[in-house]
Amino acid sequence: MTNEKIQRISLSNLEQNFLEVEPGLTTREAVEESNRCLYCYDAPCIKACPTGIDIPTFIKKIASGNLLGSAKTIMSSNPVGASCARVCPTEELCEGACVLNHSTKPIMIGNLQRYATDWAIKNEQTLFQPGESNGKTVAVIGGGPAGLAAARELARLGYDVTIFEAAEKAGGLNTYGIVSFRLPQKISYWEVEQVEKLNVKIRTSTVVGKDISVEQITENFDNIILAVGMAHVPNLGVEGENLDGVYDAIEFVKATKSGKLSNDLVGKRVVVIGAGNTAIDGATCSVRLGAENVKILYRRTEEEMTAYDFEYEFAKQDGVEFRWLTAPKRIIGDERGRVTGIECIKMKLGEPEKDGRRWPVAIEGSEHVIPVDAIVKAIGQTRHLELIESFGLNHAGGVVKVDQGTLQTSNPKIFACGDVVFGKGLGDAMVVTAAQQGKDVAYAIHKQYSVVGTAN
Repeated sequence: MTNEKIQRISLSNLEQNFLEVEPGLTTREAVEESNRCLYCYDAPCIKACPTGIDIPTFIKKIASGNLLGSAKTIMSSNPVGASCARVCPTEELCEGACVLNHSTKPIMIGNLQRYATDWAIKNEQTLFQPGESNGKTVAVIGGGPAGLAAARELARLGYDVTIFEAAEKAGGLNTYGIVSFRLPQKISYWEVEQVEKLNVKIRTSTVVGKDISVEQITENFDNIILAVGMAHVPNLGVEGENLDGVYDAIEFVKATKSGKLSNDLVGKRVVVIGAGNTAIDGATCSVRLGAENVKILYRRTEEEMTAYDFEYEFAKQDGVEFRWLTAPKRIIGDERGRVTGIECIKMKLGEPEKDGRRWPVAIEGSEHVIPVDAIVKAIGQTRHLELIESFGLNHAGGVVKVDQGTLQTSNPKIFACGDVVFGKGLGDAMVVTAAQQGKDVAYAIHKQYSVVGTAN
């Protein structure tokens, strides 16, 4: 790309690149699609939804023109149902279970869910009311999908809930961690507002352990819910990692969602290390920021990658290249401290690990250098160890240990949900599963007091 072309790419052009990619259904399309539904008795799509949305009911309400009722049906089961309409792997969940897979094609459940919730957003609907106060107080640490779901359910049950959120805005992953062209921030903001309208107090820019002490929270609330999610991308542990032009994928995506777009990548060569959903987001963001070439490096094969299939296909359509069985060895820079290349080594797969994926082994003598101008690290995320240990909770490498039935931690007063309890072999870390865990925690806390009340 010539310098003249680079100069013509303004920030306003880049902003256009981050508009939502998939258009919503028109009214005609939504009605026609909803009328295809068989409204199955004992519908398999409901069982396939981690939050148990009554899918035939919300679709039937679209067909009859009752969009408010449709949105309420969705959101009553899934407090972040508007976001999930866009980011859920529906082909693996509800749509994958649709009986029409055997004859024609499945109902576009995700698109219909988006149609109903988009109507509620556009028409500024308030879907739920707070329950009658029961005098109990709950602190929720973390305002992401799990924390919002827990707070929403507790508020409807009459609890006095306060969310403590470290970021400037609540919403967690949905607000900051999923690219704008898949999930605009306004969708997450609306879901947060629905929770706030239930008299839930949300204290943003508040870091527990710094802005408010662990002791204050422990003393001032009847129960605590730990829903802090994950932290930053860990270091690669290779030479040159601190050079200018090396980015943390989480912060990289967050910057684009916060309106901090830059044309620094226009015409540049970018390498993303990792092959999860965050790596895909880092790669597709780079394309939209004007990068001329984007490669994803992964030390395993396509079969072992953790990104959703639809994310993988989306990246390929964007022109992202994939280099399988390739691992970074060192990052190379110039005299100014800027990235100029990455030395890699080819890998082969060895024996399977506990999670079934085979361990990658370096092939001696296969080192090679890829010229590159920027590197995005997306190799997982670290845990909030300091916070977890300050509460004195049992954990395994930052994965909080909980009773699988109640999600109660080693401290009976504290419950945990979302990514903070997610580890290898413990299920799929999805927005929708985090939301269900938040609901489960709320019901577990409420059951605890209901049992006490019955005993008295």
